[in-house]
This record gives sequence, structure tokens and C-alpha cells, in this order.
Amino acid sequence: MNVLDWVKEDILPAKYKEMTEEEMVKRVWKIKEKLGEDLFLPGHHYQKDEVVQFSDATGDSLQLSQIAEQNKEAKYIVFCGVHFMAETADILTTDDQVVILPDMRAGCSMADMADIHQTERAWEKLQEIYDDTILPMTYVNSTAAIKAFCGKNGGTTVTSSNAKKVVSWAFTQKERILFLPDQHLGRNTAYELGIPLEQMAIWDPQTDELVYEGDKEDIKVILWKGHCSVHENFTVKNIEYIRATKPDMNIIVHPECSREVVALADYNGSTNYIIETIKNAPSGTKWAIGTEMNLVKRIIATYPDKEIVSLNPYMCPCLTMNRIDLPHLLWALENIEQGNIVNEIRVDKDVATDAKRALDRMLTLS
Repeated sequence: MNVLDWVKEDILPAKYKEMTEEEMVKRVWKIKEKLGEDLFLPGHHYQKDEVVQFSDATGDSLQLSQIAEQNKEAKYIVFCGVHFMAETADILTTDDQVVILPDMRAGCSMADMADIHQTERAWEKLQEIYDDTILPMTYVNSTAAIKAFCGKNGGTTVTSSNAKKVVSWAFTQKERILFLPDQHLGRNTAYELGIPLEQMAIWDPQTDELVYEGDKEDIKVILWKGHCSVHENFTVKNIEYIRATKPDMNIIVHPECSREVVALADYNGSTNYIIETIKNAPSGTKWAIGTEMNLVKRIIATYPDKEIVSLNPYMCPCLTMNRIDLPHLLWALENIEQGNIVNEIRVDKDVATDAKRALDRMLTLS
């Protein structure tokens, strides 16, 4: 899936847009009860409450795919997240299990910033420059094809939780790394491991060139020019405003934010790290959170004993994640009930094998 696929005409039948929310909620619960253990419904932390209420498990993308892998009873895995997450679930689950994405337009702009053709061209050129001194690694927020590319070339995947450990391992294998597709997570991780910014370069897939001033032999980290459209919208000005108006407020951000924002924050870490930090914080503490708005609102509602705000009060939820809504969920479930399968996610077997190799390398280190 790429960015253009998101704008395709919605194939949701009109009747679902005419139903009341109460009607749809009752129908979803009824189908869930009827299907029982045949159905597993994972819901990502960034999903809307109207969807999360039905989740059998909530969590980060890889965590949910691993839970799905452990669930051998479910025939149908209706993944409430985005396309690359459903791909990972298909890679990890059995051939007999069916993975469904309620709305095929639910993509990820970051994942689509690195397609396999761009990556193979980049790899060929980088091999000409550096020979066999680079290890490719990709954030799990990437397509199955990119995961497979890394697996096939001795590389691995990383999560925002284990990035430091996995990147440290990578440098025991090769002199340099190519980090796809999120430049910010790559930069923040490498910097915290002691690699200076002067030893990091950008690979621009639009121009097929290495962007760097200085001696290319000094480069240790090659960062793909990609980013999260949500987290890149948290700015230094947002932090300066909190510092000026609420100097006693803690600032916690996701490492998909820019280096400048992460450097000025009090804490940074994965989605789970943010959730657990707020959960374990003393009552009465104050927090500004730099991550997706649906999750921030849920955290605010969960912990009324703490003062919690979004670091950027004008932040929108993740628009592509929000493609999964109550009407699309009900439509997918009613089709299962009627013996039809819509929006099945099926990863090519060879791609899945290489992608799993990259995932397994990471999991042995985590």
C-alpha cells in the first residue's frame, strides 16, 4: 500500500453510514459473542474509543502481532490498526488464520516513505560507496517488503522500546548502519548511544543521494529521509511554551519526535514507556505528553488525579489510523458472520520468510 491508495473511493456500503452508533455497537457485541474464540480483535493504542472498546487486547503494533501469534484458537484476526501492523500479524500467525484490516485505506505515511524499489536502489549505491560495511535495519513501522529486505541482507527490525539494544548489536556486526524509515528514531537512538550528529548522514530517496557535508568515511549512521507525520508536529516552541507557562510540568515525548524536541524534553520513550510512566507517577504530578492525540485523551481520562495535557494542544489524531472506525469494523465483522472475507491481508510467502528472519533476529536480542 502507498499514499495514493488511501484516497481510493471508500467501498463501505451506504447502509453503515446511515446506522446509529447505538445500533452498530449492539451489532458488534452480538457478533463478537457469536463468534467467540474464533475471533480475535487487537486494537492499537492510537485507535478511537469507539473501536478500542471492543478490543480483546490493546498495545503497540508488534506487541499485538505477538499476542495474535500466541492465539492459535482464533480463525479471524480483525486488526484495528494500520496496514503494516496487519502484515506483521499475517507473517507471525499460521496459514490457516485470516488477518483482516477493516479499512484498506488505513495506511502509515512513515512506512510508505520507504518502498522496496527505492530501498534496493539506495542499497546498490551505498554498496558502491562503502562495500560490505553496512547493516540494514528497519523500524517495525515499515512494510513487509522492507522488513524482508533487511532480513535477506543480514539486518533486523527494531522497536522504539528496544532500539538502543538492537542498534548496539548492529555495531558489533558492521561498521555502519542504514536505518529505515524513520530518521528521528534512528538519530535519537544513535545519539543516545554516543554517536555524534556529525557522523550521521541522510539518504534522500527522492534524489537517490547521500546528503552529508564532510568526509563520507566518517559516517556511521545513514538515516532514511522519513518521519512520522504526527510526531514531527511537536516543536521546540511547544516545549518553550510549557516551560514558560507551567515550569513545574514534566514533558514526556516519543522518540519519533525530532532530536531538538527529544533533547529538551524531560523523558522520552515508546508508547508503552509513556503509558507506564504516567501510570506510576505520583498523584498530583503534571505532564505534557508528545504523542498521538487519541492516546493522550485516553490517558487524561484514565488518570484524573494528575494534570495532563498534550504538548501540542492543536495536534490532530493520526488520520490514517482513524480510518478504522465503528462502521468499517461492523462491516468487516458482518461479512465474517455471513461467510465472506473482505480486506484480507496476505503477505507473499517468500517476503514473509525473510521478514520473519529480521523480526526473529530482533527478538533474540530483546
